[in-house]
Amino acid sequence: MASSAQKRFELENNVKTIDPSQDLIYKYDNAEQQSILSAKPWTSDVHHYKKVQISAVALIKMVMHARSGGNIEVMGIMQGKVIGDTMIVMDAFALPVEGTETRVNAQAEGYEYMVEYMLNIKEVGRMENAIGWYHSHPGYGCWLSGIDVSTQMLNQQFQEPFCAIVIDPNRTISAGKVELGAFRTYPAGYTPPDEGVSEYQSIPLSKIEDFGVHSKKYYQLEVSYFKSTLDTNLLELLWHKYWVNTLSSSPLITNREYNARQMMDLAEKVEQAEAGISQNRFGGGGSFFSEKKKGEESLLSKVAKDSNKITVEAAHGLMTQVLKNSLFNDGAKRVA
Repeated sequence: MASSAQKRFELENNVKTIDPSQDLIYKYDNAEQQSILSAKPWTSDVHHYKKVQISAVALIKMVMHARSGGNIEVMGIMQGKVIGDTMIVMDAFALPVEGTETRVNAQAEGYEYMVEYMLNIKEVGRMENAIGWYHSHPGYGCWLSGIDVSTQMLNQQFQEPFCAIVIDPNRTISAGKVELGAFRTYPAGYTPPDEGVSEYQSIPLSKIEDFGVHSKKYYQLEVSYFKSTLDTNLLELLWHKYWVNTLSSSPLITNREYNARQMMDLAEKVEQAEAGISQNRFGGGGSFFSEKKKGEESLLSKVAKDSNKITVEAAHGLMTQVLKNSLFNDGAKRVA
């Protein structure tokens, strides 16, 4: 059953198995990486890095760490290398930093731990450099806040190449699929071209302002996952721990606070949509409907999408519980 669950996880997240002949992706060529660092291709093209490939081992580690933080943001560092326009994440490790329900920031102790870890790990043959940082956004999606943008801009200024990954552990539990986004910031003073209306994503009302103000200061990278014959055993060991934790928990119970906040947020958005309709009907102006950009969805349409998302996630949690009950409770009764 554990192997079946692992296969389902890999299928839902499109984890691709690399051909054994291509296991050279794990080989680290220091001279090659140094030549890339010397060339600095990102200085001539702000969109030079377009893709991120994450190993299944690093993915499981980051998801487990994000889930362990509950409603508190957690943070970690990723190791890897670059090939062409792709940043490859080989491994990840957690940082001992303090976070709150709305922000996480590495203090002096965190940076000291990171430096010591990177020095010690090279002594056991892991030569990959730090290639990015990850942190969690429990319940409010994958994007960069103002503090995240400042942190990433600082990292890109002194530690290039570097990327930022955001994981939403609550939405991961509810949807049954990893909710993850990878980003890089633009240089200070750079104005990106107007790309029109972006794809809508559900953001809590309390975060919409922070999301909107900084959304043009970074861009998103295409994310894919991979595994190979070299990390199969390690992946299985990590998976058994991850699978047991997942099997023994209920998305409806584990995420009850998140679900309640979603319903409250949806109620506020419905009230705003209703007020907007009234203002638009009587020519009050100033509503979301009259100010929306060409091609942008109305507030009511966005509310409908949020409602549909909450319903699907709740149905997923209910079906999961029904299946567990059928497998373990009803099955045990029949055996007895």
